[in-house]
Amino acid sequence: MSIRILWEFFAAATGTMAFALLFHVPKKYYPFCGLIGGCGWVCYEILLNVCSAPVATFFANTVVVLLSRFFAVRKQCPVTLFLVSGIFPLVPGAGIYWTAYYMVTNELDLAGQRGFQTLKIAVAIVLSILLVFELPQRMFAGKKRAAV
Repeated sequence: MSIRILWEFFAAATGTMAFALLFHVPKKYYPFCGLIGGCGWVCYEILLNVCSAPVATFFANTVVVLLSRFFAVRKQCPVTLFLVSGIFPLVPGAGIYWTAYYMVTNELDLAGQRGFQTLKIAVAIVLSILLVFELPQRMFAGKKRAAV
């Protein structure tokens, strides 16, 4: 199982860096974007074994937002550089696709189930972002150096 998790981390990190490339994130931040996306995905996969997809998404995205804020403060750049690309592996794109597919094929019960599940995941993403952004900035700044 550990080899599978490593491969999934690598795949999520690569996908996140590719997404960062599409959004013209400066090259020097690609490794951080990949690390954030990979950590979020691994956290999601581990939590999915013990809880539902929306709950796993909430906690995994909390990790993504915490890491995004941490690196944004450390690298003195906007948090959106890391956050937008870091969320990429957790966005419920397949859920949106299957909801639309079931609607088109007139399987409305399945469309409703999948759509509601996708909506819960999207709300979990939003709530985790709001939760972490309510934390004070000084929590991410670390210790200040003494003035010389």
